[in-house]
Amino acid sequence: MSEQHVDVLIIGAGVSGIGTACHLRRDCPGKSFTILERRDDLGGTWDLFRYPGIRSDSDMYTFGYNFRPWTGGKVLADGPSIKHYVSETADDYDVTPHIRFGLAVKRAEWSTESACWTITAEREKTGERLTFTADFMIGCTGYYNYDAGYKPDFPGEDAFQGQIVHPQHWPEHLDYADKKVVVIGSGATAVTLVPTLAEEAEHVTMLQRSPTYLMPLPSDDRIARFLQRTLPSKLAYRLIRARNITVARLLFNLSRKRPRMMRNWMLKTVRKQLDGKADMRHFTPSYNPWDQRLCVVKDGDLFKAIRAGSVSMATDHIERFTETGILLKSGEELKADIIIPATGLDIQMLGGAELVVDGKPVVMRDKVVYKNVMVEGVPNAGMVFGYTNLSWTLKVDIAAEYLCRVLNYMDARDLQVCVARDSDARRADDTVMGGLDSGYIRRADDRLPRQGLDDPWRVTQNYKSDIKTLRYGPIDDGHLTFIADPRKQKNSQDEMSPVLS
Repeated sequence: MSEQHVDVLIIGAGVSGIGTACHLRRDCPGKSFTILERRDDLGGTWDLFRYPGIRSDSDMYTFGYNFRPWTGGKVLADGPSIKHYVSETADDYDVTPHIRFGLAVKRAEWSTESACWTITAEREKTGERLTFTADFMIGCTGYYNYDAGYKPDFPGEDAFQGQIVHPQHWPEHLDYADKKVVVIGSGATAVTLVPTLAEEAEHVTMLQRSPTYLMPLPSDDRIARFLQRTLPSKLAYRLIRARNITVARLLFNLSRKRPRMMRNWMLKTVRKQLDGKADMRHFTPSYNPWDQRLCVVKDGDLFKAIRAGSVSMATDHIERFTETGILLKSGEELKADIIIPATGLDIQMLGGAELVVDGKPVVMRDKVVYKNVMVEGVPNAGMVFGYTNLSWTLKVDIAAEYLCRVLNYMDARDLQVCVARDSDARRADDTVMGGLDSGYIRRADDRLPRQGLDDPWRVTQNYKSDIKTLRYGPIDDGHLTFIADPRKQKNSQDEMSPVLS
């Protein structure tokens, strides 16, 4: 078993991991680092998902990194274009040579005595185990299980004579042309899949238990194209990002402060798009806007397919699968050659790796997040976690900037250990995912860390506030404990216990 040491070890080579590594290159150029990636290529989500129509559900001018402008033409880019952008970014910042592919992190253990992390990874193809040590570890694994998405056990599933395909494991050459397809789900995956499948399928039915708020968004931003033609590229990028962030924050804040007004506006927009071709009950959620994520409909393609008759909606519960389709509680049977359960994600933290501090397993549900970047009681570790109400990458950028500030602060003062302490223990019921009430978040209640009732333990989901805190706020704010040489304190349990408890 080999062992290698680096200053910083990053877990995950997706959007978050590559972005964090680039920030290390920019802000901590003297730091050695390695990225461990389980897959055989970078890109994370954008390498994993291959279903037809896969695209961003955030505009690319805010989903792109703040240090490298998105220059692709489309506001909502397809998966391959996003992966190409991430790959080019990694190459531009000389990050790619530092990625170790095909290594699944199984265990990460912190030792106060040695003031470092020991990370055990496995090359899953051969079973070979490798060990890495690092002064600082940053988790950039996202929040869902890459092995399998969430799929309920549907009654009678074995009776169905057609194909059942989960979007997370899409067959490379699935033939759905001239087939009857039922897509189960109402989230972003279903909203993306359905109109794309309808281009070739005989008919597609979108089956949902309850509706989701939908909002059409044009993929061509004329104002953005005008600014790109007339201004220097970096200035145009900053202006477009600022505008899009402002609009997104305004819509979210209005949804929270004036939910009835926003609900009426959203439903009116959908009604206009449908032009009387579908019953509005399929598009009228029982909850307020942004209690769950809003789904973007690119160029209104789903509504166009419904108007054209190639897509129909069904809002009902499943009684059971049949040989030829799905029997609903209402008694209606949906005929299908292919059934696609776009039923959500299975959440897990740190890619499923075991996290241990001084011999004690870390139970995430018992922990509180600090500035949504660190976890209380877990030394020398960061957690890059994006936004749920804005583009994921907006938070990735400023979280990575903050961790670089922490590293530079420690180097300047010859400090070895940094750990967040929640001395007030004012924890909330909400998880790190905020107040969202989506099914996949409720199912993962026992796996997600909590947030506190007060700053800096509260997850604000507020970009403007987070910039002030993470980019400009003091590092030593009274909630972080720093240690110069933990070996001098190894025999003083009374002194160490409030730090690592």
